[in-house]
Amino acid sequence: MSPVKALNNELLPLLGFPTNAICNVLFAKVAKVGAQIGSWLRDWEQNLELITLVLQLSTCCYLLLQYKVLIMKKWMVGLLILPIVAEAQSKRKLRIAAEKEQVLTVNNLKKHVQYLADDKLEGRRTGTAGEQLAMEYLVQQYQLLGIEPKGSNGYVQEFEINEGLQIESKTFLKANGKSLILNEDFFPVAFSANSSVKGSPAIALSEINQPWFKDLKEILEENKTNPHFDIEEAIKKIVKEAAAKKATAILFYNSSAIVDNVQFNKNDQSAALPIPVMFISKKGMQQYFNDASATIQLELSVALSQKVRKARNVVAFINNNAPNTVILGAHYDHLGYGEDKNALDAVNEVHNGADDNASGTAALLELARKLKKQSPKSNNYLLMHFSGEELGLMGSKYWLDNPTATITSNYMINMDMVGRYDTARKLTIGGYGTSPEWSVTIPSLAKNIAYKIDSAGTGPSDHASFYRKDIPVLFFFTGSHPDYHKSTDDWDKINYTGINDIVNLVYDIVASTDSKGKIAFTKTREQQMGRSTRFTVSLGVIPDYGYTGTGMRIDGASAGKLAEKLGLKAGDILLQLGDYKFVDVNSYMQSLSKFKKGDKTKLIYKRGSDEITVDLEF
Repeated sequence: MSPVKALNNELLPLLGFPTNAICNVLFAKVAKVGAQIGSWLRDWEQNLELITLVLQLSTCCYLLLQYKVLIMKKWMVGLLILPIVAEAQSKRKLRIAAEKEQVLTVNNLKKHVQYLADDKLEGRRTGTAGEQLAMEYLVQQYQLLGIEPKGSNGYVQEFEINEGLQIESKTFLKANGKSLILNEDFFPVAFSANSSVKGSPAIALSEINQPWFKDLKEILEENKTNPHFDIEEAIKKIVKEAAAKKATAILFYNSSAIVDNVQFNKNDQSAALPIPVMFISKKGMQQYFNDASATIQLELSVALSQKVRKARNVVAFINNNAPNTVILGAHYDHLGYGEDKNALDAVNEVHNGADDNASGTAALLELARKLKKQSPKSNNYLLMHFSGEELGLMGSKYWLDNPTATITSNYMINMDMVGRYDTARKLTIGGYGTSPEWSVTIPSLAKNIAYKIDSAGTGPSDHASFYRKDIPVLFFFTGSHPDYHKSTDDWDKINYTGINDIVNLVYDIVASTDSKGKIAFTKTREQQMGRSTRFTVSLGVIPDYGYTGTGMRIDGASAGKLAEKLGLKAGDILLQLGDYKFVDVNSYMQSLSKFKKGDKTKLIYKRGSDEITVDLEF
């Protein structure tokens, strides 16, 4: 190896110099000069040249030292900016990861909503094949996520919805070849025989082997001051006597102004009478039977059947072996073709319910995915998709009465209609007053979302069922819109980025409260169920939509409202307002619509085996 290479490869590293091209050149010069000095020292006559060479050597050494200082300065600058560069790279990686996560979440949300709101699911009506398809999809998603099942049968909790007696489409009434309109011109009574009859009766005559007409005017007038008069028992007696005299059917009507309280009671459990029995409204009588002496070509049929639906909740569980469990929920049922009369448009069109509530269902699936990936460890997480919400919170009530997991509930978060977020209408956060924790946690976490608060723990969605069990709740809702409960509520109108923001907010709330143990519960004002505004008066009661007996059982009375002042309690069964008896929620609403503010009347209700009458003024 040459002296120059040896110097470069051995000396420079010891001095801390980098071995590069610049150093090679400089040290080659130093070695050459050193060799000349060695030979010239023997020749003192060349002193002048020696001095010149020494100066050259000094200059080279000085340049080498300056280069080393320059290199060290660069290294020092590099060491100083290294943390800044590292932090910037870390932030960039986090930003890229967040962007990727948002893209993934938005794509998943769109995939979920598009499937759940597809026409092939036929509106996901409770107890239908469409609901079954939706249930199977949810189960598949939880299986893919590897989240534990927590239903009564795998992920599924099946329950029955007893719809009571239903009037089948085969029921009809024709007079002289013209069809009367069911529930407008006529209806069968619940204890009618299932049978078809033809005849040629006259209203004024009661002939054997013919249908009979019967005016209730006389019996109503005779009993208008009788508090124990029961119109149904009176009708049953009349029908049995008519059947014994060989009447083939009987059609009741009321020509008086007295309230008759004849109605179809789907919850009636009495035995069927021997012949068909119908009631004709005043409109029906005026339009089709206005000549009492005329012979009428009459044809009728009654077809009643008992209907029980099988509904299904879907339940999954993330078990962190923690003492408390956070419940996260969303209902997945919708209106089908509007068969339950809860649609706001055409009955015979599929109602896909993209916002109500495929949006909340999809949001819960994505929240589950995030929690499975990284969940705060001081709580467990019960993930529940409820059915029967559109029929009156039936799925959530059923789970609370028949829990599939033994848990200590911390709080419940419900997402229902979260797909139409915009900054103008804002996100509504309900249940804000059900725990003091919410006013501490939410403002700092929701700074980037336009929102408004509602303190009430109740309302027309499943969180109300949990609130009534003294569990703190939150309810996320992006507001009603012109497509609500209509066939136009489709997937292409959903704000998927908005749902992503709501999912992230819910996750942040869960993470922020994780270290706070079991949060406190606070009672709040009650919110009236339903969205109807056609009544000018109200008792202030919360209906129990799942009740299958006669009357309207209540879940509670709103604080400060008339019902609370009257002493009504959860479990009471309301039976009559003034002259108007009711057999279910719908007939209660119809009765309520007969009154205005300032009216005085009586309320009859049942508590246990006692029937109680109270005076009231609206």
